Amino acid sequence: MSKRDYYEVLGVAKGASADEIKKAYRKAAVKHHPDKEGGDETKFKEINEAYEVLKDQQKRQRYDQFGHAGVGGNSGGAGYGGNPFEGFGGQNVHFDFGDGGLGDIFGQFFGGGAGQQQRGPKRGRDVETTLALTFEQAVFGVEEELTLDMDDECSHCKGTTVEPGHSMKTCPTCKGAGQQARVMNTIFGQIQQAVTCETCHGAGKIPEKVCTVCKGKGTERRKQKITLKVPAGIDDGSTIRLKERGEAIGAGERGDLYVHIRVKAHKKFTREGDIILSEEHVHMVEAALGTEIDVETVDGTVRMKVPAGTQSGTDFKLSNHGVPHLRGTTRGPQIVSVIVDTPTKLSKKQKELLEQFGGSKRSLF
Repeated sequence: MSKRDYYEVLGVAKGASADEIKKAYRKAAVKHHPDKEGGDETKFKEINEAYEVLKDQQKRQRYDQFGHAGVGGNSGGAGYGGNPFEGFGGQNVHFDFGDGGLGDIFGQFFGGGAGQQQRGPKRGRDVETTLALTFEQAVFGVEEELTLDMDDECSHCKGTTVEPGHSMKTCPTCKGAGQQARVMNTIFGQIQQAVTCETCHGAGKIPEKVCTVCKGKGTERRKQKITLKVPAGIDDGSTIRLKERGEAIGAGERGDLYVHIRVKAHKKFTREGDIILSEEHVHMVEAALGTEIDVETVDGTVRMKVPAGTQSGTDFKLSNHGVPHLRGTTRGPQIVSVIVDTPTKLSKKQKELLEQFGGSKRSLF
């Protein structure tokens, strides 16, 4: 499905001022915020994507020149909710890209959105780590091996907390209920409250004999190696969640592993969504007469034509040399900004030639 024009999405004219765009965005965002009754999450994403482009003068200029391809056509919709990457590469990977900074603002008006998750079964501690990638690794994807020091399943009892050859027995304190009754004295009189059993910690059972290796903990501390497949197109600041790859716990499920991605800056390229931005310098004579130049891309050197009369700051698009789309098989473009260099030192002959060309209007140069 093709994207709507960003000006149409915000309901403003193409020549709208920055203030008009901001006012239109605020009105539309409040109207369609998904936490508001009658809100529309799809429209809210579309509104945010349009505003992120039109509020930025450089992005807006490229959008006016190249359309959606000039501003990273797949970069705007991944920031709010959803999980399009679950199960990626067989590792049950989840991505968390944040809410673009709008959650706290709208939460004050609409109650903060989704409620807190209810407590689940007993589980191990979640683990966080950071993985640094080069610019190229983030663009093309990479497989990395992480080494982490974590609580792992006890090699002797296999996490059961029971000495092999023995079994679990009913907790003598709570008689298998997992809870105890506690009487509390209050200003309203005595109140009976059910609390977690202190002996079995709610399990209802305890080991006949505690594991002699882990002493009933069910885990051992050891270094673990985890293979992580980083998908092509991941961006700086993204988080990959590996479900149940965190720390183990006795008689319970593992926690999750969260890998925070940090992408190192590149000396030549910068990135905006699915777009790669770069600059190339040409001499003013080459810009005036036209030329061909070698342009560095993440795929190698590409020959690019610079038409006669090119002005400094003109942008050229190299299709399919940008960042792969996380949700598809295509790639964004590379936008090359041509900078025309004007010489600061000229020989006498060069000055005479320029004066002949420009007549007496030296101010043209």
